[in-house]
Amino acid sequence: QRQPAPALPDATQLVRQFLGQMEARDLASAKALLADTFTMTFPGGVAMNTLEDLIAWAKPRYSFVRKTYERFDTASGDEGPTVYCYGTLSGEWLDGTAFEGIRFIDRFETAGGRLTRQDVWNDMGEIKND
Repeated sequence: QRQPAPALPDATQLVRQFLGQMEARDLASAKALLADTFTMTFPGGVAMNTLEDLIAWAKPRYSFVRKTYERFDTASGDEGPTVYCYGTLSGEWLDGTAFEGIRFIDRFETAGGRLTRQDVWNDMGEIKND
């Protein structure tokens, strides 16, 4: 008798898991949630394909960043659910100065229980230049 296919993770749960692993710098676990074709685009149109590229890109920008989530919204997508998460960023600039309350939106596309794309929008550049 044929076994049922394993249930795919809830898309919002998948995104929350990924973001938590990234904040904890558990890159191995975070990578396991990504499709082979995963791409991410950050403010300024900066496109990357690996988490190591993301960390290298962020290193000269800030010491660390944390996200406070206001909500997660899920919508239908072409290949699977699309998840939007909204909230604010806090952390520390390279000079040791703290920051908080910076708005962000992350948009994640999913397919087959994996993340395929991340698009990031935030006001970090505007705040840093003030």
